[in-house]
Amino acid sequence: MKQDIRNSNRWLSATLFTFLLFVAGFATAAENAEPRRVVFDGVNTEYKWPLKELAPDLPSDWTDYNFLVLEMRASSAERFQLQIFTRDAVVAKRIQPFQNTWVRAAIPLVYFRKPAREGSDLAATYNKHRDSYWININFGGWATLGEVEAIGVQMDGPIGRPALEIRSVTLAKDDPGDAVLEPEVVVDEFGQWIPADWPGKARSLNDLKKAWANEISSLRPGDFDYDKYGGYKHTHASATGFFRVEQIDGRWWFVDPDGHLFFSAGANGISTGSGTPTANRREIFSALPPAQAGRGGRGGGGGASFYTWNLQRRYGEDFNAAWGALTFRRMGAWGFNTVAGFGGSPPTAITKDGAHEPYTIMLRGQLGPNIMGMPDVYSPEFEQRADQMAQRCTALKDDPYLLGYFVGNEPPWPTRESLLCYALLAGPDSAIKSRLAEFLKDGDTPERRKQFVYDAFDHFLATLNAAIKKYDPNHLNLGIRLGGEVPDEVIKACRVFDVCSINIYKFAIPQKSLDRYATLSGRPLLGGEFHFGAPGRGLSGGLRQVANQTERGVAYQYYVEHAASHPSVIGMHWFEWIDEPVTGRNDGENYNIGFVDVTDRPYREMIGAVVRTHHRLYKVHAGKASPTERLPKGRSIAEALTDVDADIMPAK
Repeated sequence: MKQDIRNSNRWLSATLFTFLLFVAGFATAAENAEPRRVVFDGVNTEYKWPLKELAPDLPSDWTDYNFLVLEMRASSAERFQLQIFTRDAVVAKRIQPFQNTWVRAAIPLVYFRKPAREGSDLAATYNKHRDSYWININFGGWATLGEVEAIGVQMDGPIGRPALEIRSVTLAKDDPGDAVLEPEVVVDEFGQWIPADWPGKARSLNDLKKAWANEISSLRPGDFDYDKYGGYKHTHASATGFFRVEQIDGRWWFVDPDGHLFFSAGANGISTGSGTPTANRREIFSALPPAQAGRGGRGGGGGASFYTWNLQRRYGEDFNAAWGALTFRRMGAWGFNTVAGFGGSPPTAITKDGAHEPYTIMLRGQLGPNIMGMPDVYSPEFEQRADQMAQRCTALKDDPYLLGYFVGNEPPWPTRESLLCYALLAGPDSAIKSRLAEFLKDGDTPERRKQFVYDAFDHFLATLNAAIKKYDPNHLNLGIRLGGEVPDEVIKACRVFDVCSINIYKFAIPQKSLDRYATLSGRPLLGGEFHFGAPGRGLSGGLRQVANQTERGVAYQYYVEHAASHPSVIGMHWFEWIDEPVTGRNDGENYNIGFVDVTDRPYREMIGAVVRTHHRLYKVHAGKASPTERLPKGRSIAEALTDVDADIMPAK
């Protein structure tokens, strides 16, 4: 009887939804008798359907529609490109699907029509959260959609022959909303993806308690020749009581407070919280963390943090000190010596015994409204805001464990200076808008727009750097963590920092790229972010994906050792310590990029390679050992050819 009622309710819901599509201004296409199913196999797979073949009732003129609405199911969370073919162009955006569940995905067509402007850094600009998938719009161009001829899907370097099914294609003027259709509940009480299985998946709290106990019993201190700051005990340089940088025998190094050479092996996001949005989709979770689930719990913009809930299960309500103690034990066993950005910084006094680790601080986000990452640097309030933000440094100026300050992350405007100027001129009245309009009276050309932006950037850096030095003359300025395509002018501007920091997501940073950064900046180089993931467990594979967890370790060793072999590189920081939530963080990202998973269990296959790498770091950076030549399996040809100097084909 209950089943009959449930089926009846579903029939009524479907009927009501069809009616609402009609009244809301939908262009509908009759559902196919059978879903269209494609399998991505081989180096590069692409499917293309003429519009009339795919959905005969759809118009070719999409000018008046704002959403392409698909009902789809993907066997893997691997990203695919959704392509729209017009008479004159092909535009594409990257769709990151949920795994093994039918969803309704309302895809905003605005992302295909115009370039992105919103966002203070690259991720905020290009990642767009949706409730049943997420979308990245950082490639594929844009075009008017007045004469659409076909729709296509494409995947480069698929892993495991993933399949995609599409059973409905419609257009809508108003957002019909995204939805998980079947199964409706996709996340269990531990934050794991229900419609996927894998070895070691937790079936009960008992499973987790056994795994946690086994790790504790097997965790041993590592032997990396580190002193208390993580510097190499057998080396010697002048000690100043704080971290500094020095070029010795043609190679740059950090020097720790006791005068030992230091190569920064760090991880971002070392924290007790990892939140996922729950608004409009609470029904997809079998249970939600308690309202007071510590930092990163259900309250606030971060949504629900299952990682936090699992820490509560492990340690009780007062979990912070115990978590901190284990985190430092793991760092010591695995060879990490730096708590990098976007975590619980400063990580001092988080353990009962007062253990410390070197750490960095990210200073940003308090400089007022910005457009494409550029605040109103000519506003009378800007200098005041910079001063107020830098006052935070006063309490840290005497801490020897502070490695230094980052002052920004991946500004999205480099190479898009003209677009930034358009956005400023179209934006609200401001001092920077007035100054730009006045500047362009003497000529409005791309070159002059670029000149204005770089002048504003120089003013931004000078103001911020002066404020930091006013309150803390002791610590390093690690600069802005640059990301994406970076023009020479931006790299040259980094000469005002002590270190030039770069986020480069490749399988290896080409040596000629490192040469360019080092030459133009004249500074040692710090890798602020990189990662590798493997699709599975409902998680997608990250910006660079490989075949499995073992290959993630292979990729880590290859990337870190090849970077460390360059004489200017003084550290590499992984992004990030914990997997992202399976239903995405606030911008949608749901990458398998952690050293530990949502249940606070390490990826043992990967950790072994991490330890091997860190044992070799000193010799590799000192030029006494060559970096590994073993490449990871699962890389696509496109990624391989753009990531290294030579034409290295993917490992099979």
